Amino acid sequence: MIAGCLAALDDEDLVRLHPRAQTPWLRVNFVSSLDGAVAVDGLSAGLSGDDDKRVFRLLRKLCDGLLVGAGTLRDERYRPLTLDAARRAWRGEHGLPAYPRLVVVSATLRLDPAAPALADAPVRPLILTGPAADPAARRALSAVADVADIPDLATGLRLLHDQGLTQLLCEGGPRLLGSLTEQDLVDDLCLTLSPLLAGPGSGRITAGPPHPPRPMTTTHVLTTDEGFLLTRHVRK
Repeated sequence: MIAGCLAALDDEDLVRLHPRAQTPWLRVNFVSSLDGAVAVDGLSAGLSGDDDKRVFRLLRKLCDGLLVGAGTLRDERYRPLTLDAARRAWRGEHGLPAYPRLVVVSATLRLDPAAPALADAPVRPLILTGPAADPAARRALSAVADVADIPDLATGLRLLHDQGLTQLLCEGGPRLLGSLTEQDLVDDLCLTLSPLLAGPGSGRITAGPPHPPRPMTTTHVLTTDEGFLLTRHVRK
């Protein structure tokens, strides 16, 4: 395990600590309070800081597709998945498209086609849903995104891999993470611990039915001047 200080690392150091895998890979990124809360006043922004956001931006730069649950997309008011010029240049130098593709998981298709994350996306988003989704919502969303029926998340990931989206980053929410870990699909968890006791009220980073524990190995722990702990854990 590597231990160090974030301030001593440049972006290429961080890329080496969060490498793109040689095989299809699902990475999850979350922030949590010291007492396990996933949000403050219903949003993750109250837990984050500049150091956490630095790694957040870096992980988006490295992925082929960004996987997010519909509830998180709505609640966190996602903006279009754009990257600044420096990150686009890095991707071009490494043979990657300028932008990752947004992939939304939604059982009900309760999404607004006019939402900026969908309507203004630099790459046409993909929405993964089930065959029981509302046909009217499917037609409306098809104007701004591709909509694919999947029986389960494992099938959805294989669909993404077949489209060349082999390096996936999931930003939640808790129910999506719970479903992914239930099916043992998570390869990598990047977890930031915020120096904050949020108190009762918020849920954890995972939600859903119980499942067997999934052992992980810690690869690094980074401290920051803001008091955050930035950690990474991979499938054991």
